[in-house]
Amino acid sequence: MDKNEEVIQLLKTYEQEHIVQLLEKLEGEKKEKLVDQINKIDFHQMMELYENTKKEIEIKENKIEAIKYLDKEKLTKNEKEKFEELGQKIIVSNQYAVVTMAGGQGTRLGHTGPKGTFKLDVYGKGKYLFEILAENLKEANKKYDTTIPWYIMTSKENNDETQEFLEKHNYFGYDKNNVMLFKQGELPLIDTEGKMLIGKDLKIKEASDGNGGLFLSLRKTGMLADMKEKGIKWIFIGSVDNAILKMVDTTLLGMAIEKNVQIASKSVLKANAHERVGVFCKMNGHPKVIEYTELPEQMAEEVDNNGELKYGESHIMCNLFTIDAIEKISKEPLIYHSAFKKNSYIDENGKEIIPEEPNSYKFEAFIFDSFEIFDDIAILRGKREDDFAPVKNKEGVDSPKTAKELYEKYWERQK
Repeated sequence: MDKNEEVIQLLKTYEQEHIVQLLEKLEGEKKEKLVDQINKIDFHQMMELYENTKKEIEIKENKIEAIKYLDKEKLTKNEKEKFEELGQKIIVSNQYAVVTMAGGQGTRLGHTGPKGTFKLDVYGKGKYLFEILAENLKEANKKYDTTIPWYIMTSKENNDETQEFLEKHNYFGYDKNNVMLFKQGELPLIDTEGKMLIGKDLKIKEASDGNGGLFLSLRKTGMLADMKEKGIKWIFIGSVDNAILKMVDTTLLGMAIEKNVQIASKSVLKANAHERVGVFCKMNGHPKVIEYTELPEQMAEEVDNNGELKYGESHIMCNLFTIDAIEKISKEPLIYHSAFKKNSYIDENGKEIIPEEPNSYKFEAFIFDSFEIFDDIAILRGKREDDFAPVKNKEGVDSPKTAKELYEKYWERQK
């Protein structure tokens, strides 16, 4: 059986005859590209994910408990010094790397282009989000007399633009030999009948597989091997859109080392019981982030003996992993969540259809689902005004306006 026949057989097995019809119409390079794409897709996995969309979500009896944390503000002088010393040792011995998740577009902000190329209107002249992160890392390099390797996860849609932008701005003064770009993984979009959508480029339409796909992408793109070659022991993972994100926090790092855990995270206290954020907890004895939509109201409002929210530690995408933890996660597929969305596609007559209602499933894994693989996590509670200035929405909460205020006030306090 030749290659083309094998591909056709595969498509028929998984009832993707509409793709067979498309293949038969294509020739040359276009046909080759589609065949190449088909051979990279795990059809068995995709059909399992599709079948899961039809199942009722089973609410299992889970044991949820509050999680232990240390409050950075309440650490004793000795604790703080001990953590900082432990953390500093790792950084000065070149065993620390940073990963920035920058695969998204700035659409929600009304910005065309990768989110990291959005300019935050600070101090009148403004700074790009990538520029803010580069400054943050350069400051740490100067302080610890090192150069921290910086890995940036892009997506297929924004990789080239990100590369051009960073080159045009000379990587904002960061040593470009220590900046590595790699692409996030993608999964096909599937309609309600289990058929994969065809895009305008006459290929199967795919979308990013969520920030939880990062671990597999690190392994597949050779970045994990690169880290091992460099002798990296600890990796910080954060997103591109937090204007006051501390990517090099020796207190957080030292606490993780002292507690002998493989994963650590920084939290901030929820603004109120019903703030729309995921919160840390222990579920069935393992660390977990539970989404605000899944936390029963009674638990959301529960307070401890000090009158503080019992489930109040928000996940702010400020995570630390050992290299062994990343390797382990990269080999254990995380659970995929499905989102029902509107996606345009090409029909059997080659006409582009732009739906008015959601028509297809997008599958995503979330980074915090990896926490459950481990028995414990070290959590350091930071302060919102020192650690969390997200740029998510065009206006209102977590907007450029609120991030600008937090950023300027933070740096005013550092003087």
